[in-house]
Amino acid sequence: MKRSSHRILATHVGSLPRPADLMALYLEQAPPEKLEPKLASAVADVVRQQVEAGIDVVNDGEFGKPMSDAVDYGAWATYVYGRLTGFEMRDLSQKFDILKSLMGGSKDRRDFAEYYATPEAYAGPSSRAIQFPINVGPIRYAGHEIIQRDIRNFKAALAGKSVEDAFMTAVVTGVSILPGEYYKSTEEQGAAVAEAMREEYKAVTDAGLNLQLDDPIIVNVYEWQYSMSGDMAGFRQWAAAHIELVNHALEGIPEDKVRYHLCWGSWKGPHSSDLPLRDVIDFVLKVRANQYSVEAANPQHEHEWRVWKDAKLPEGKAVIPGVVSHKTNVLEHPETIADRIARYADAVGRENVIASTDCGMGGRIHPSIAWAKLRALAQGAALASDRLWGRKTHSA
Repeated sequence: MKRSSHRILATHVGSLPRPADLMALYLEQAPPEKLEPKLASAVADVVRQQVEAGIDVVNDGEFGKPMSDAVDYGAWATYVYGRLTGFEMRDLSQKFDILKSLMGGSKDRRDFAEYYATPEAYAGPSSRAIQFPINVGPIRYAGHEIIQRDIRNFKAALAGKSVEDAFMTAVVTGVSILPGEYYKSTEEQGAAVAEAMREEYKAVTDAGLNLQLDDPIIVNVYEWQYSMSGDMAGFRQWAAAHIELVNHALEGIPEDKVRYHLCWGSWKGPHSSDLPLRDVIDFVLKVRANQYSVEAANPQHEHEWRVWKDAKLPEGKAVIPGVVSHKTNVLEHPETIADRIARYADAVGRENVIASTDCGMGGRIHPSIAWAKLRALAQGAALASDRLWGRKTHSA
């Protein structure tokens, strides 16, 4: 994986705004002969847009992962149910409260209950039927044709483009949070997901592309299950087992082709009881990855560049701090972005920093603002490079 050897490289976390006509095809569940020509052209366009915005390490925008609404916080994870056997989409009992199941123990939602009851906290309407995946049989990977389609589209889009590096994203283990019916325990079900998803990871790296493993679960579980009690010992016991499972999923995947992404969720709320990075950084650095992507523009986490001063980043590895946020429509100034980058460079060394976004931009903020943020990111990386190398690298 490329590092910032001569200047600060710019990348992003993965999801980018989808074209309306592509989302319409996903909504109508268009057959391959209708979907795939549009998907291929959309991927070509999004790679071109990234290059034009000044992004150095690009991806396919996650366009192969179905998203049918302009606001969608879950496409990064829900795509797997079309690629794994053993899951059945069902309507849940009216007695089952999905939000309470997910975040029933959230201190943030308790302390700011009045805010969370307002429309401002609502992600947005969905045009899809509200159904949820229930595990009903053995979990195996069945997405071989789909991932090869996505790789083929991306590599075709990269042809002739001047980029520093390229990556594709995949969800980490443990994506199913609802009770299953087939496996004896959630741990057994999680191991089955890990072994199945390894096939997707291998397909990406075998194609010569880098793999980004998306794992907000590692910190969000604290918010969901432990923030009310503050049971850090209980959380750390869970986290240790989770990281073992992540590394099990990565067995046989080249460590130098993996970047590991964690974030504190995309919902627009106070995030007052987010888990501090310092309480999980030791687990993060145990993941068999070469680069670590974290939120650094989120006001609850911007100060955490200091954590990296003591974290002892292993030799040859890099940090990918998010220096623009997906949680606000306010456009960051390039000088602010450069300041954030410089702090990380001070903590871990300039060559060990790649500038990024906090999380994916697609489905979270308006497309015009998302692309403006990416252009500002590239400009901020150029300004930071000027400062850190003491020379003009390229125009901001």
